[in-house]
Amino acid sequence: MAYYWFKAFHIIGFVVWFAGLFYLVRLFVYHAEAKQEGEPVQTILAKQYTLMEKRLYNIITTPGMAVTVAMAIGLISTEPEILKSGWLHIKLTFVALLLVYHFYCGRVMKQLEQGTSTWTGQQFRALNEAPTLLLVVIVLLAVFKNNLPLDATTWLIVALVVAMAASIQLYAKKRRRDQESLALQESLPE
Repeated sequence: MAYYWFKAFHIIGFVVWFAGLFYLVRLFVYHAEAKQEGEPVQTILAKQYTLMEKRLYNIITTPGMAVTVAMAIGLISTEPEILKSGWLHIKLTFVALLLVYHFYCGRVMKQLEQGTSTWTGQQFRALNEAPTLLLVVIVLLAVFKNNLPLDATTWLIVALVVAMAASIQLYAKKRRRDQESLALQESLPE
């Protein structure tokens, strides 16, 4: 019975963790773009985004990570022979990359607060694609284990992720052009 409790809370933990990571980097996008605003708006937005980022990271994202890792250890303790599985080693490698990403986001958050980050909103949008790719790989490994299909399905998934990233980038470019066009229209005398 313990296995099912560990598994249920492991799933809950990673859903919370990923939700936090996705939203955190989206806040980074807004925080970076706030630098384009004039004062006092820039300062007000920077303070608000800093507060939101800290709360999200410390109250939601990091606890989600901790629950995920603790429940994974619980799962392994109920079936220690699983440590001999090759798919689990690969999955744990991707989880380690996700942990690096998590703590890197904490570092970026501090840089944004101190005003030392040089990243643009566009760069943060690209950074926000990393957990999507990690999520896809980790879930596929957990579901398929040693039977992960490495055929057309894999390439379809890769194509979907690339298409999603490209569409987000194109939308951001369109939105930026629209804002520039609107600003130009507002600056012209009537």
